[in-house]
Amino acid sequence: MPDPIAFQIGPITVHWYGILISSALLIGTLLAQRETVRHGIDPDFLYNLVLWAVPLALIGARVYYVVFNWQYYQNDPSEVIAIWHGGIAIYGALLTAFTVGWFYTRKHGVSFWQMADIAAPSLILGQAIGRWGNFFNQEAYGYPTNLPWAMMIAGEMRHPTFLYESLWDFSGFLFLLWLRRRPTVRRGEVFLAYLVYYSTGRFFIEGLRMDSEMLGPFRLAQVIAVGLILFSIGAYYYRRKKGYADEPASPAEPVQAELKNNRYDDSYP
Repeated sequence: MPDPIAFQIGPITVHWYGILISSALLIGTLLAQRETVRHGIDPDFLYNLVLWAVPLALIGARVYYVVFNWQYYQNDPSEVIAIWHGGIAIYGALLTAFTVGWFYTRKHGVSFWQMADIAAPSLILGQAIGRWGNFFNQEAYGYPTNLPWAMMIAGEMRHPTFLYESLWDFSGFLFLLWLRRRPTVRRGEVFLAYLVYYSTGRFFIEGLRMDSEMLGPFRLAQVIAVGLILFSIGAYYYRRKKGYADEPASPAEPVQAELKNNRYDDSYP
């Protein structure tokens, strides 16, 4: 059984879960920064967006998880803030981050769709890395199975659904890197492809999990996955039909505009 604690320094305990989430954030931000510069956008805009979006997204992810597992937390309210024990929902994080991103980009006059395309590969790569936190916390696992790649989790050989999703997300990362350089792909469509790709994999992997939040007789993550797929397909055709997708997803050559011309007021109400 893996030890969820990486190391301790006096009274400070460092968990693998936190290391992996932090690493995913750092790598994703550095990757997005390179593309931000390629678009001729001041990277400070990205950094300030990250400073707002990440803490709020973590709160949103935790709130989402706690709300749909309230029967457990109502008996031990002290566990509500114990995020190091695991228990964050990626859809809660994504919905919060997208909301923050939409308001922040509108406030500063930057295209939401442009920034969403920049962020999409970073998001799915971060998810691929972060899923290994579930391995160390022994959570997000599937039903017992005797398949050759089954892993010992919670005392039984089970589907390693965190591994399935990590591999799916990493393949999606490579796909999005390829997609955003295609000349026929327009602004916003890399992000929409990310929603479709991730949600398709999540729909099928969720069916193997034992700890799904439920919405009546349905698995909540599967309901959201279907909703995001339908939204993305609808948004793709609507934006194409209305002529909103008129810019390429990524410039053919790096934009050489002086970054100082793209400065903005980084205050936020």
